[in-house]
Amino acid sequence: MNAQIKHYEDKLAYEMDPSDLFAALNNGEKIIALDARKPFGYEAEHIPGALNIPHREMNEQTTKHLDKAVLYVTYCDGIGCNASTKGALNMARLGFKVKELMGGIEWWKFDGYETEGTKAAKGLKIECAC
Repeated sequence: MNAQIKHYEDKLAYEMDPSDLFAALNNGEKIIALDARKPFGYEAEHIPGALNIPHREMNEQTTKHLDKAVLYVTYCDGIGCNASTKGALNMARLGFKVKELMGGIEWWKFDGYETEGTKAAKGLKIECAC
């Protein structure tokens, strides 16, 4: 039983679902969505307020302006894409606190949250109460 509990605790330490990210953004927590896809994917559609640093370009130079006190939540298209996993790994190697968004932008939209970009989808808006 202890091994099973540890497994689930470890999993939750490194992953977040869209509803948890939405709640954290609305609560004004020190958290930033980080789109790990190529720029054309980000420009078409992204989580409101997200930054875009493609996982292939993450290095000390491209991340030097980022605050290491913030939790970054990497995401990509969805379960058929591993850019968020590669991005999370890169960010962790660079010394950032990071989690991966389960289901990517696909599950973000499935849960009914809005997106920004040239192909933006309407949905629930992030409205910080702070």
